[in-house]
Amino acid sequence: MKNYPNPFIPERADPYVTRGSDGYYYFTASYPASHDEFHGYDRIVLRRSKTVEGLASAEEKAVWLAHKEGIMSKHIWAPELHEIKGRWYIFFAAGNSEDKWHIRPYVLSCDGNDPMNDSWSEKGKVQALCEDKTSFNSFSLDMTCFEHKGKHYLIWAEIIGASSLFMAETDPDCPWKLKSMPVLLSKPEYPWEKVRFPVNEGASVLKGEDKIFIFFSASGTGAEYCMGYLWADSDADLMNPASWSKTTAPVLETKDLQGEAGPGHNSFVYDEEGSLLLVYHARPQSHFEKNCGTYDDEPLYDPCRHARIKEVTFDNGGFPVIL
Repeated sequence: MKNYPNPFIPERADPYVTRGSDGYYYFTASYPASHDEFHGYDRIVLRRSKTVEGLASAEEKAVWLAHKEGIMSKHIWAPELHEIKGRWYIFFAAGNSEDKWHIRPYVLSCDGNDPMNDSWSEKGKVQALCEDKTSFNSFSLDMTCFEHKGKHYLIWAEIIGASSLFMAETDPDCPWKLKSMPVLLSKPEYPWEKVRFPVNEGASVLKGEDKIFIFFSASGTGAEYCMGYLWADSDADLMNPASWSKTTAPVLETKDLQGEAGPGHNSFVYDEEGSLLLVYHARPQSHFEKNCGTYDDEPLYDPCRHARIKEVTFDNGGFPVIL
């Protein structure tokens, strides 16, 4: 693997990297806020490059700005750029001016083939089935999507009791619409998932040779933030919760790192040399010494969560190993 700088991109949390059919790598992340919700979390930004390494210095462009009031006006969080059947979409979470914590998932659709320069249309909040009276009625965010064996799925976190992971099938022609009732994939169960807050969030899908993995982040967003994963056989019924198993311990946490703390909210991408990369964010250790230069008692408004990169391989059993 290339020797990627650490941090890879400063002050960009919830990093998402994907390679498009046009050959470009694209990067997006939460645009940070400093000290309160009035100074950031107000746009969706993109970068692109022919190489993963080039994203670090690529020009960043705001492709969508938060509304001045009403829905989609506060806490623009965790955007993900997905190419589905040749069209580009951005999934993101947002609050509103009446209640900044009324967080729900929304979707943008690119009006052309160039996500950096073409305009974007708002498709609104992700829509559940008419008979689904539960989904997106409470704090819900961190939506991702993936295709497997011709079926398309959405995964998101929603607070129903505790922040838990849910999955449903979606229509690839209208990926902001669910086409099935959701299933509960994971809820906080182990002590490492419940430090400060009981949380499962930030799902990211990785396909192995004969298994499929859903990485997720757990606990509060400080040094306790950590990552585990679910896994299922590739031929299993993914909508059957019994098909999934969960790691009983974190696979990446503060004690695994030097000079970093609170790793989480990752994405996966293969670089141009074929190395599998885990792109994640973590704070510098100096944040917890209150001398990172931007320190805020409320961690959501301290922008020092930085995008970072690690390599991933698979062991003899087909399970991912973070190097």
